[in-house]
Amino acid sequence: MTGMAITILVVDDEPPIRKLLRVGLTAQGYSVAEAADAYSAKEYTRHQMPDLIILDLGLPDQHGYDLLQEWRQAGIVTPVVILSSRTDETGIVRALETGADDYITKPFGMNELGARIRVALRHRLQQQGERGLFQTGGLSIDLVKRIVKVDGNEVKLSPKEYEILRVLAQHAGKVLTHQFVLRHIWGPAADVQYLRVYVRQLRQKIERIPDQPFYITTETGVGYRLREPDEITDTSRDQGKV
Repeated sequence: MTGMAITILVVDDEPPIRKLLRVGLTAQGYSVAEAADAYSAKEYTRHQMPDLIILDLGLPDQHGYDLLQEWRQAGIVTPVVILSSRTDETGIVRALETGADDYITKPFGMNELGARIRVALRHRLQQQGERGLFQTGGLSIDLVKRIVKVDGNEVKLSPKEYEILRVLAQHAGKVLTHQFVLRHIWGPAADVQYLRVYVRQLRQKIERIPDQPFYITTETGVGYRLREPDEITDTSRDQGKV
């Protein structure tokens, strides 16, 4: 991803969806490859690796969850954005826990999809060369000195509050499930209520309006997402729904 066009592999069995994505993503400057089933997708990734994969869950020959799990178990860390008509929380959590970087439900807008793609690509680059200073809007986190500031003013956090914020910052822009955060902070047997209490306290300290969070947003029933600087916050005006 250094000068050449970023390649996105679209894995979807619906020709109209593949055409829409090909046209829309090409217009945004991406190079698009297509696969209509899991077999074709695996054949593609055996010979070359795209920069990002858009994956439908309802493939004709293998479930998208299983394909994603195969890739992750094989050590493939390419960002994967799930595109699915499934809107149930269980399905979304399962996809994220399996290793998806994001999850978008149909119908979707190309502007939102483009923003999610940029976040997923940037997040992967940050993982490869993690920076010592994280900043989004007026929130800055010095991950070396463990100093948190909001609008230039230092904010005192408890150790648990800081650890939650650190984990969110390391995966900024990506939805982290409750269980993912709990495992990293308390361990697998922890109660999600602990997390909710600490996130509420954290918002009281870093958000201008804690009941209308700007930095730490809630994905209902799934988990939390720490805002990235250019993440879309209002998609109500996004046209071209499909």
